[in-house]
Amino acid sequence: MSLEDAGALDARYKRAAAEWAVDRCVHPGMVVGLGTGSTAAFAVQRLAALRAQGQLLDVVGVPTSRATESLARSLGVPVSTLEEHPSLDVTIDGADEVAPDLSLIKGGGGALLREKIVAQASHRVVIVVDAHKLSPVLGTRWHVPVEVLPFGWRSQQRYLESLGARVTVRPGADGAPFLTDQGNLILDCAFGPIDAPVPLALRLGARAGLVEHGLFLGIATDVVVAGPNGVEHRAR
Repeated sequence: MSLEDAGALDARYKRAAAEWAVDRCVHPGMVVGLGTGSTAAFAVQRLAALRAQGQLLDVVGVPTSRATESLARSLGVPVSTLEEHPSLDVTIDGADEVAPDLSLIKGGGGALLREKIVAQASHRVVIVVDAHKLSPVLGTRWHVPVEVLPFGWRSQQRYLESLGARVTVRPGADGAPFLTDQGNLILDCAFGPIDAPVPLALRLGARAGLVEHGLFLGIATDVVVAGPNGVEHRAR
């Protein structure tokens, strides 16, 4: 199978997972967190398609990034904010890596801070992925994104390296450092397999200047996985 064919197949799985989640987890009158990234975009597209059929017309979305807000608005999906809706019924989002206990690494799309804020404000967090995102241990397949303030960021790099990470400054499309919607940098931290993610998350969370990290532990309530054998739903 060519890389192009594999990419098309992965996209088909992502769409299947996202549509399954929207069809079964979003109900009339809900306020829904809208994740960021290619898989979450399929969920926004499904919401728009159902609205075009006259369904879920009173559903409102709270986007986790400017990119998702722009997509939702372009498709006619109503959007709001956490200021107006501080408690959400459900969030549908993707992930970069999923462990068997439903712990996650997120942030490949650069929106980890807003994604975590929205997820923590949600009664239910449904993660939609293709089967390639499953991993026996976090860090096996993906690095941990860490959002840091530009001020003093090299000291944060040294701190992260002291924890055992190989650190890379995430580049943007133009080759300059990528900036989040908050104007912060992202340091991609390759720790390798993380046997004890909770202590690592505590050490990352305690450091001034580290705005947020991509370890999402105990946050996901559901994971919807699509692959060659169809769609599978896992719940915590």
